[in-house]
Amino acid sequence: MTLRLLHFADLHLGVETHGQFRPELGYSSRVQDFLNAFDQVIETALTERVDAVLFAGDAFKNAEPGPTLQRHFAARIQRLLAAAIPTVLLVGNHDRPRSPSRSTPMDIYAALQLPGIIVASRPDFLRVQTRHGLLQIVALPWMPMRQLLADDELRALPEHEFERRFREIISANVQALLTALDPAHPAIFLAHLTMEGGRLGSERNVLLGNDPLFALDELGLDRAPIDYVALGHLHSHQVIHHQPPVIYAGSIERIDFGEEREEKGCIIVSIEPGTHPRQVTWEFRPLRTRAMCTVRFEVTSENPMEQIRSVLERRASELRDAIVRLFVVAAPERATGIRTNEIRRWLLELGATYVAGIVVETERSIRPRVDVTRETRNDPVALLERWVRLRQLSDEFANAVLSRGREIIERVEANDFLKDKVAD
Repeated sequence: MTLRLLHFADLHLGVETHGQFRPELGYSSRVQDFLNAFDQVIETALTERVDAVLFAGDAFKNAEPGPTLQRHFAARIQRLLAAAIPTVLLVGNHDRPRSPSRSTPMDIYAALQLPGIIVASRPDFLRVQTRHGLLQIVALPWMPMRQLLADDELRALPEHEFERRFREIISANVQALLTALDPAHPAIFLAHLTMEGGRLGSERNVLLGNDPLFALDELGLDRAPIDYVALGHLHSHQVIHHQPPVIYAGSIERIDFGEEREEKGCIIVSIEPGTHPRQVTWEFRPLRTRAMCTVRFEVTSENPMEQIRSVLERRASELRDAIVRLFVVAAPERATGIRTNEIRRWLLELGATYVAGIVVETERSIRPRVDVTRETRNDPVALLERWVRLRQLSDEFANAVLSRGREIIERVEANDFLKDKVAD
């Protein structure tokens, strides 16, 4: 019998950017968008009667989700459990606490020993019994390089050499696990990492620290009896290799405007019976997600508000139910006649679900100010994100600044942690 699997990744439950608090729900409207996408994934698994669900990591926005988010996640996993669909939950970088001694949000499922729910928080070889036979999985969760900091010799290496040694250690672990594969049974490599040839997008904004690149031959995947490689971490759905299929499912909902034009979904994989190499086919299943819409134009009329209203009305179908941002270029003498509060009201009247920002660009540059709140004053990453948003940078440049900034913050915090340990 054909073995059918569902592969999805990068849920990031808890992202609230471009949403507003909903008192009747107790959380942000954006959280509901992500839950709606998650519901569609679960419905697809149940309707298609798949033999197993493979989640490739990053269930939550961070490693300390609140009880409400945990309850919503658990309720959906329970639906798979009730349908007797084995489910593998891989730990991603956002699920991994900074301290290696702390538990991930997934560990509670391992502790409960729920039948058919398998948590992969370390490199492992898994045998999953499905309705249509045995499925072998070599699982590689996100493994932070800072876990090697305990080795004084490694800590003294230059950065590029340290990364090379890290890749060697991970690759050796994976290759050792691959030797246990039986070519007589279907086999999957399930991982949360950046594969060489992958296209990075807005996930640069949320990467925590360095992000080493791995190659197929480096991991030994080109020589192993692997039928399908199910990846998470990069938010764009993309195919890295065709034989075997090496595929990023992509995030199931848009994280920010860097993903504005990306279609979101999950993957249905079909593996035919027989010995390796087996026939493998897959299909990307799009999900209904919250649209994001950027409107950019230059004001040329002597009556700027009239022109803006006309442009927005012509694009009303794009704005409806979308998260919208507006960039207006105007000469200084025309910019004074632009009333952003009124434009915001127009956008909402035309059906926009949320106005992410209205930026009036003129020849004069005003230095933005970062508002510091009680929640962000001790969070350097949050302050950096606010500062970047205020700078009106291009998406590509903003992503690069955030990625480098997070890397520096991660390195400083790691050094502080080591100093504390030495002091102890």
